[in-house]
Amino acid sequence: MTFDRSIKIAPSILSADFADFGREIEAVEAEGADWIHVDVMDGHFVPNLTFGPPLVKAIRKHIKTVMDVHLMIAPVDPYIDAFVDAGADILTAHLEAGPHTHRTLQAIRGAGIKAGLALNPGTPVEAAAPLLDLCDLVCVMTVNPGFGGQSFIETQVDQVRRLRAMIGDRPIHIEIDGGVDPTTAPKVVAAGADVLVAGSAVFRGGSVANPAPYGENIRAIRQASSA
Repeated sequence: MTFDRSIKIAPSILSADFADFGREIEAVEAEGADWIHVDVMDGHFVPNLTFGPPLVKAIRKHIKTVMDVHLMIAPVDPYIDAFVDAGADILTAHLEAGPHTHRTLQAIRGAGIKAGLALNPGTPVEAAAPLLDLCDLVCVMTVNPGFGGQSFIETQVDQVRRLRAMIGDRPIHIEIDGGVDPTTAPKVVAAGADVLVAGSAVFRGGSVANPAPYGENIRAIRQASSA
């Protein structure tokens, strides 16, 4: 993965047809997705349960772009190797998921892949400052993690702006996860974000049999972001 700050749209498969992940991923990539975002939830760190390493491994062969795996689980460290073996390109852990986040990021990078750090809305971005040199990506949650389809938290835009100033010229992506659509995307991009996770805003109105709306939705977010 070559680093660049161009806008990347990362559809979250949490909003795809769970019975047809392979073809859903192929369809959304064909319609212009830059990355594929995989939300892993444990029913403990967040109030929802999704899937684990076997499912991630099964969908890996359908992903031609970047597999961006977001771990909303605690603890993280015992599962790093399993998700690396499953084919994650980026593995993101929450700052709030454990007391030794520095060690977690070291372990992810030590396994040979990119390390991401996610921050809940109640966590100030300044808490990430000591960890930035171990990060390839920082994910700013613009909803409380655990469910799709929530409303965007407007106060997070200033968090993105402060994070961008902290990062400076370091090659670290700023990812936004939660409530991204053509209305909210321009706000976070103007503040410094370059990776936009979108679930319902991408998958709404389309299907494997009718994927054209996926492309229309992706283009709408991208065009709004560059306006």
